Amino acid sequence: MGVKQLFNLTGKTALVTGASQGIGKCIALALAEHGANVIINYRSNRKLATDTQSEVEAYGVKSWLWEYDLAGDTLSDDFQNLLSKQNINVDILVLNASVQIRKAWDEVTSEEFSLQMNVNLRASLILIQSCVPHMIQSKWGRIVTLGSVQQYRPSKSMIVYAASKSAQLNMVRNLATQLGCHGVTINNLAPGVIATSRNEEVLANTDSRDSILKNIPLGFIGNANDLAATALLLCSNAGRYITGSDYCVDGGMSLPC
Repeated sequence: MGVKQLFNLTGKTALVTGASQGIGKCIALALAEHGANVIINYRSNRKLATDTQSEVEAYGVKSWLWEYDLAGDTLSDDFQNLLSKQNINVDILVLNASVQIRKAWDEVTSEEFSLQMNVNLRASLILIQSCVPHMIQSKWGRIVTLGSVQQYRPSKSMIVYAASKSAQLNMVRNLATQLGCHGVTINNLAPGVIATSRNEEVLANTDSRDSILKNIPLGFIGNANDLAATALLLCSNAGRYITGSDYCVDGGMSLPC
């Protein structure tokens, strides 16, 4: 099999959560460019989602919009309704959506704790539970979770977010040992500081930006496209012998000081 064919996703269907912008959008476009049909999950901004859908479909693939807040209590039912209504199954699951609340550890409320854990961890497990039966039946499946450099360098202002990402990585390693025999791989992709709307305010502050850059060996801030190629590797046959791994795309930020 040639190198180009290893990345060919024609006939596969991917669900990318939080795909209307940022890292999720870039991953969705990378998968579509290589032939995958894409379910675009988004929380509320339909304009951004439809713009992403237009870009995805420009590659000649199918796409579907799924408006759903992953903090919701009806996640499993809503997702199954979508699959049934559209008569589709998911071969590739990219769990990108997350909630990140910056706050001192002793000021975090129960509601803020629950929100971050529900979206960043609970929703991941529910969607994996929903998608894996088809993957097992097909003897082929790819799951990629989006973690964070904070698994290794937790921010003092994001204690719950960092903890949720560490827990998610543990879940990935746990499931890798159970799903591998079915032809299903699961890996974690851990971004460093990426120039997305989430980090816009922090990076606009010169002092904050300079402080961040001091901790990045490569010396620059990444962008969302830096994650897309690694995600494509892990979602295709090119990554068939990789499972239970954690890929840091962070300019070296996770390295020991």
